Amino acid sequence: MSRDRAILDAAAAAFYEKGFHGVGVDELGARAGLSGPSLYRHFSGKDEILATLLNEAMDELISATVPVHGDPARDLRRALEHHIDFAARHRHLVNIYQREVRSLVDPWKRSFNRRRGQYTARWEALFAQRFPDLGDADIASMTQACLGMVFSLSYWPARALDGVDINSLLFELLSRGFESFEPS
Repeated sequence: MSRDRAILDAAAAAFYEKGFHGVGVDELGARAGLSGPSLYRHFSGKDEILATLLNEAMDELISATVPVHGDPARDLRRALEHHIDFAARHRHLVNIYQREVRSLVDPWKRSFNRRRGQYTARWEALFAQRFPDLGDADIASMTQACLGMVFSLSYWPARALDGVDINSLLFELLSRGFESFEPS
């Protein structure tokens, strides 16, 4: 594992446990097996580490919103399945995203907000292609409801996930809800 990756993984654990503002550079360095000051050889500071974590997640999430099938139903299904799987596998990272995105500072904040806008627009395009009779407000609401439900996994207690195929359960809940928007 690279030193950068070790720092990012240590930071993700620390930010999840204590929050961005509850962790100092010395602690991040110690968790990654180096001194706090030597962390600056890899990153300019905590802000860049947080931005890197969030952008890595966004890279993967954005990539799954690219239509590849030419079939709106299949493209939406692919994106939804990927996002549910990502949220289930990376609950701590999604939790950091939900809580700590507000801690980003410029220039990372501006860049990340632009990317998040593109991400949301891609979801809206997937829904608009799948449900062409819906208006913009309905599409925007559907997008936010879907993403909110998927990303809420990061707050679920572990016992709610034990022995449950959460990917299938959440996919069924969402896709059955979407069925109500099918033309009669």
